Amino acid sequence: MKKHNRNNRDGKRNSGGPSSRTNKSSDFRSHGKPKRTENRFRNSDNDKRRNTNSDFSPLQKYRKDTPSPRQNDKENEAQYKTVYKGRGKDQKPVFGTEKINDQNFRSKAGKFKQNRFIKSNRFEQEEKPEYNLKKVKPRQAKPESSEIRLNKYIANAGICSRRDADKLIEKGEVKVNGEVITELGYRVLLTDKVAYKGKLINPEKPVYVLLNKPKDFITTTDDPMNRKTVMHLVASACEERIFPVGRLDRNTTGLLLFTNDGELAAKLSHPTEKVRKIYQVTLDNPISKAHFEEIAEGITLEDGLVNVDDIQILSKDRTILGLEIHVGKNRIVRRIFAHLGYDVIALDRVTYAGLTKKDLSRGKWRFLTEKEVINLKFMKK
Repeated sequence: MKKHNRNNRDGKRNSGGPSSRTNKSSDFRSHGKPKRTENRFRNSDNDKRRNTNSDFSPLQKYRKDTPSPRQNDKENEAQYKTVYKGRGKDQKPVFGTEKINDQNFRSKAGKFKQNRFIKSNRFEQEEKPEYNLKKVKPRQAKPESSEIRLNKYIANAGICSRRDADKLIEKGEVKVNGEVITELGYRVLLTDKVAYKGKLINPEKPVYVLLNKPKDFITTTDDPMNRKTVMHLVASACEERIFPVGRLDRNTTGLLLFTNDGELAAKLSHPTEKVRKIYQVTLDNPISKAHFEEIAEGITLEDGLVNVDDIQILSKDRTILGLEIHVGKNRIVRRIFAHLGYDVIALDRVTYAGLTKKDLSRGKWRFLTEKEVINLKFMKK
């Protein structure tokens, strides 16, 4: 019966009759099961597999534990190099060995493209505000002089830093009212005409940008190794030359302020101002009661006593803490817990000088409001 049905299907197919789909449906109605088609190539495939004497399996190239001959040659040719691996639990530098071939590959793949973050930035949506600070009188502030140093005038114009401006002055590349000035410390009026390379320059308007820094970004204005820096994240914020106030470690996230206001940057960085900073700290192990009390009372490190303004436990397992501190020493939070034998898994700065991360997602920035700028410049933190 099966042979007869198969011959009928072949005959109808050759004679241009109904498709095989109709015959399959009729067979299903008559017998209750669809007919199975024979695998005509099963035996021939099995014979080919039996007759194959090659030791190489088609899946061997996907196996991680079986290197190919080319991989063995590359490993033999690879040379090793000492590289920096980061810091250990004791916050001391850790070094290791790495293949030069792998290092070269990482250096090529790790080159950072600045345009990556410009498209998704808020610069196109948010308009840069203009700050009117003349109506606010600082409390017990010294009267402002109409004269400023020439290097500061050049730095405020976005040409370069003050240190580099001194070099330009020494080379005689700066003119004031048509006269070449080579004297360091020379003071100019805001009404003077200052020229660099034959073009007049003017002090820039102040700009204040707040960034919620993500991980793996270095806080520097220039990196010779072409790694990811925080400047790439705020590259499209403004045309003025801005710089970060203070710094955050590569693996530390949270608030970071940028500005071209050198006086404000110096004020916020000075230890006498006691700028309020709050961190959320995640530890590898629960903190003990004795260590918690030791930090709260003040802990002595290798470079002196460190006083903590406040410390709170934020999780039931005692691994997440809130830490308020105004000390600006390098890596101070990580060093405090490393001194007691803890490893800081995550560190996030949630408050800086009264500024918070409200409505500011990770990797994004915003301009400060006029009220926030007034609070930073004229009020105590």
